[in-house]
Amino acid sequence: MQAAPGAPLSAQTSDHPTAGAPPARPRRGHLGLVAGIVALWAVLDQVTKEWALRELERGQPVELLGDLLQLRLVFNPGAAFSLGTGITPVITAFAAIVLVALLWFSRQLVSSTWAVALGLVGGGALGNLVDRLLRAPGVARGHVVDFLELPNWPVFNVADIGVTCGAALVVLLALRGIEPTEAPETTDPTDQEARRG
Repeated sequence: MQAAPGAPLSAQTSDHPTAGAPPARPRRGHLGLVAGIVALWAVLDQVTKEWALRELERGQPVELLGDLLQLRLVFNPGAAFSLGTGITPVITAFAAIVLVALLWFSRQLVSSTWAVALGLVGGGALGNLVDRLLRAPGVARGHVVDFLELPNWPVFNVADIGVTCGAALVVLLALRGIEPTEAPETTDPTDQEARRG
C-alpha cells in the first residue's frame, strides 16, 4: 500500500519497523568452550596419571609438601572415596551418560562462568572415565589411578580436582542467582525503545 502524498518517510515505513535492519542472530551456547575445557582437563589428568605410574611405587608415600601433601599411588575400582567398588561397570555407564548430557546442555548456556564450571566437571568425569574404559582389569571395569593425598582425606587425582572445583563453582553461581541460560540485559538503546513500545 502506498502512503498518502506528502506523508513523512517514517510514516511510509512504519508498517515495517525492522525493514533494512540486519536480522537478529540466534544466541549461541557455549558448547565449544565447554568441550575445550573438558578435553584440556582430561588430557592434563591423563598426563599426570602416566607420570605417577612411571615415577611412583604403589602404596609408597612420597612427601611433596611435608605432611600437607604427599604422593601415594593407589588404584580405585569405585567412585569417589572408594564407594561402589563392586559396581564399576554401573559407575562407568553413569559417568558416560552424565558427560553426554552435560555437553548437550552446554548448547543452551549463555553464561561463560557456568561453561567453565561444567567444563571442569566434565573434564574430571572424562578423565576418570578413560581409566575405567581402558585400564586394567578390563573395559568398563578399569581402576582409576589416584596419587595425591592430603591429611585425613582419600587419595585423589587431577580429574577429582576438576569435578570438585567445578561443582563448588556451580553451587556458588546458584547461590548468587546466576542462571546458566539467562540472556544478559541488552544495552542497545534501539532495542530498549522497541521493548518499551
